[in-house]
Amino acid sequence: MKTLLFTIEYPPFKGGVSNYYGNLIKYWPEKDNIKVLNNNSGALLFNKIWPKWLPAFWQFVKLNKQEKFDHIIVGHLLPLGIILYIYSIFNKVSYSVIIHGMDINYALRKNRKRIISLKILKKAKHIFCPNSYTAGLVKDFIGQENHGKVKVINPGIDININFNKYQNEEILKKYNLQDKIVLFTISRLVKRKGQDKVIEALKKIYMVNSDIHYFIAGKGENEAYLKEIAGICPNIHFLGSLSDDEKWQWLKSSDIFIMPARDIEGDFEGFGIVYLEAALASLPVIGGNSGGVKDAIIDGETGLLVDSQSVDDIAGAILKLAQDTKLRKRMGVQGRERAVRDFEWSKQIKKIYNQIKNSDIAN
Repeated sequence: MKTLLFTIEYPPFKGGVSNYYGNLIKYWPEKDNIKVLNNNSGALLFNKIWPKWLPAFWQFVKLNKQEKFDHIIVGHLLPLGIILYIYSIFNKVSYSVIIHGMDINYALRKNRKRIISLKILKKAKHIFCPNSYTAGLVKDFIGQENHGKVKVINPGIDININFNKYQNEEILKKYNLQDKIVLFTISRLVKRKGQDKVIEALKKIYMVNSDIHYFIAGKGENEAYLKEIAGICPNIHFLGSLSDDEKWQWLKSSDIFIMPARDIEGDFEGFGIVYLEAALASLPVIGGNSGGVKDAIIDGETGLLVDSQSVDDIAGAILKLAQDTKLRKRMGVQGRERAVRDFEWSKQIKKIYNQIKNSDIAN
């Protein structure tokens, strides 16, 4: 089955969408029969012409003529889905669409986008969504007669991390964290990730418990604001950008992972692979009860879901885990077992592959 992944975002670009597609290619069962057409060289989109996706249309037509693909995986509903829909009017083509959170919200904002998006999705063979929340939005949009096309394929993780090589004594000694509770977040420093609410919660907690330290890793547009509200609280620390090795070292050195992501005007956490990475490190996780986070965290089993707008709710969850060693350990063990069992990348990508291959055989 000769397959093309047609996407704007792709490694080495960072972010959850790029990571998803990078792993789709890495773990595709027929490695010699899949190619990628991406925008890494800027060849697909050009802002000085209209429509700006016209170069992508001709790039796709040229490549498909050369390769004669059996199936196209469209990585972005708009604008790349428009290209496949137009092409399908005049040519026989089989395509699926992967829809991330912002894709569907962007499509619903204007009437003309709604109209073309509905046409794209109705003609697609499959619609893959990385979380059940997005799948629900898509189903509401396309109508019940098309619900059978929608499949939830959560992101995965690389489960083969050797934690034995990540020694934490250096971190604990450097920050004098022996007998302290280490709370950790790693993500872009943007408002919807919720670091601001955790900082406010920590400042409240500090008045009654000074043994909880919060470490924030990452860079982003909200950094200056976060440092401003953190003030001089000695238990809040900013680490800046971390390498992958440093990330795993910090996860091994922490007691609780927290990222109470929230929905801001339709911009929500699509899933949160970092929750699974924390679970792989046997950490209990605290996440916001919004968007696709509920697929990543089982409330009360692998972590706690909180009202991400409520500082009191976040503070309560932190204290609950900080004060109960057995609960932390139990949730950490259960989280790791689930991550290893249910979220290995190769298994997740094979689900997409099997859906496409089986339907093509049936036709």
